[in-house]
Amino acid sequence: MNDDPNLGRFTETIKRYINRLFKKADNREELLEQIHEAEEHSVLNADAVSMMEGILQISDLAVRDIMVPRARMDCINIDDSINTVLDFVTKIAHSRFPVIEGKKDNIIGIMLAKDLLSVLHKDEDNLRPLIRPAVLVPESKKLNAMLRDFRIKRNHMAIVVDEYGGISGLITIEDVLEQIVGDIEDEHDTDEEKDNILEIPFQTNRYRVRAGTSLEQFNKHFSTKFYSDSVETIGGYVTDHFGHVPRRGEITEIGPVAFEIQRADARRIYQLVVNIEKVHSHKPGDKQRMDNAVNGKS
Repeated sequence: MNDDPNLGRFTETIKRYINRLFKKADNREELLEQIHEAEEHSVLNADAVSMMEGILQISDLAVRDIMVPRARMDCINIDDSINTVLDFVTKIAHSRFPVIEGKKDNIIGIMLAKDLLSVLHKDEDNLRPLIRPAVLVPESKKLNAMLRDFRIKRNHMAIVVDEYGGISGLITIEDVLEQIVGDIEDEHDTDEEKDNILEIPFQTNRYRVRAGTSLEQFNKHFSTKFYSDSVETIGGYVTDHFGHVPRRGEITEIGPVAFEIQRADARRIYQLVVNIEKVHSHKPGDKQRMDNAVNGKS
């Protein structure tokens, strides 16, 4: 996880640049048109346009849209021994962890992996002095406000709570920045299949899917029959369907499945939002229509 404090500041620089470059835009739609025109005239390259689109988009997204859900949080239990915690931290390789007492609903703070170094050679087994206060944020908080808070308060992780005060998940500054610049990977990032397809909390039949998910895994998970001789991933399959590298926010339907591009740059897409409601409500003839869509027939 990247903890460079300067990352949170670059959005302000880009915003100032956008304002200077596009002073006459009266609304966001006009601004986007001008940005795309600038790209067409080679004033801006595709990567810069993608970041500008991301900055404009984060005001539409809420914390709940990108948070790590509670079931997938990697937590330290305050009752575990130092050795157990060290083994866990080494295996997971995050820099920050929620600390729980008993269940995940009872988060008592945040622990930094680097703080464990202070107790490595001490004859004690008490983690409580290492706990830092947890920042709590509502699910409805907009990402632009969340990024501003991260930058001003110099926090890198917040715990997300629902309207009743229950724990919904967590969000990091990296999660927000990835909505702007695409995936930020480090040497500890893994590509485990279990993380390729995640249900979006509180949204029925909507999933966040990594573009690198194999067609085989996608078909198995959603009972679809997508097939291609030329590509192996769902991202490649959707790109082929578009006929170009799609931009963030573009939407297409392939058979009964709707795909929205959530993260992309000039070269490829990284993440999709998949609406599979139609797949789970088959009507007579749906199977034939699905087979036709998969095979490129109308």
